[in-house]
Amino acid sequence: MKLPRVAAGIGRRRFLRLAAATLPAGWAKGEPAEGAGRLLDFKITGDFGTASAADIRAVINSAATELWKHCPDTRWQTRGFFIFPNEGSPITLFDHTADQRVAIGLNCRDTYWAQYAYQFAHEFLHALAGHSNDWRQPRIRGKKPNHWLEESLCEAASLFSLRSMAKSWKTEPPYPNWRDFSGALHRYAGERMEATRKEFPDDKDFPRWFRTEETSLRGNATQREKNNRIALRLLPLFEKEPAGWEAMTFFNLGERGPEASLADHFRIWREQAPERLRPFVGKIAAIFGHDSGPRGG
Repeated sequence: MKLPRVAAGIGRRRFLRLAAATLPAGWAKGEPAEGAGRLLDFKITGDFGTASAADIRAVINSAATELWKHCPDTRWQTRGFFIFPNEGSPITLFDHTADQRVAIGLNCRDTYWAQYAYQFAHEFLHALAGHSNDWRQPRIRGKKPNHWLEESLCEAASLFSLRSMAKSWKTEPPYPNWRDFSGALHRYAGERMEATRKEFPDDKDFPRWFRTEETSLRGNATQREKNNRIALRLLPLFEKEPAGWEAMTFFNLGERGPEASLADHFRIWREQAPERLRPFVGKIAAIFGHDSGPRGG
């Protein structure tokens, strides 16, 4: 896969040097690294404007932790994360860096901490879905007609993380003088949610709307207004049962064809998940009018 364009301040050649000198095609073909296990380790490089690496690390660690703490049985075989500035959309690369890190590009600059948190929580959920546990097993390449669901779940993760951070920073911010920033995190999430509600004011219309839009989503997974509407329907599920985030580590497991139906995706997802998470997968399926199997396990 081609590397994404990176911010002008870092440049492609410098990015390649900073990522351990070589990032050849098929980075992840080597043996798994001695993993980080439960550690969240971040190597941050490149020009993020006035933001220091230490402060960026504090923010994205907080954003990730709000999801990670609900995934107690999940481990990393990779050594951590390589964070770089990307002038396009935020991205999680398929392949690992030469030193076996998950590479994530963020389109943030300076000290807009809510934006860092929002973007990184989204990408962190992609990492959970494609790079956690045995990263050789998930099917994250090729045509994925139901990838819109992963994108929508990642948008829900961004909202969940911001709203959770807003609560935790009131008492345990990364730095004591950041305590008052909790309100800004809550407002940023609220503004994103309100913008979506204005775009789609009739929430009761969701089932019919989804039936109309599913074909379009299968053809183009990253239609952000539509992803955001779906995220608003998913968010209450996760805020009520945050342990459901660990189900995402099974999202891309199992055999699925390039034309797999949504019903097939939910069925296989449920089969791959442990018994304790199967009812939660069923609740997600029910939002879209599907039954992935018995709710009790």
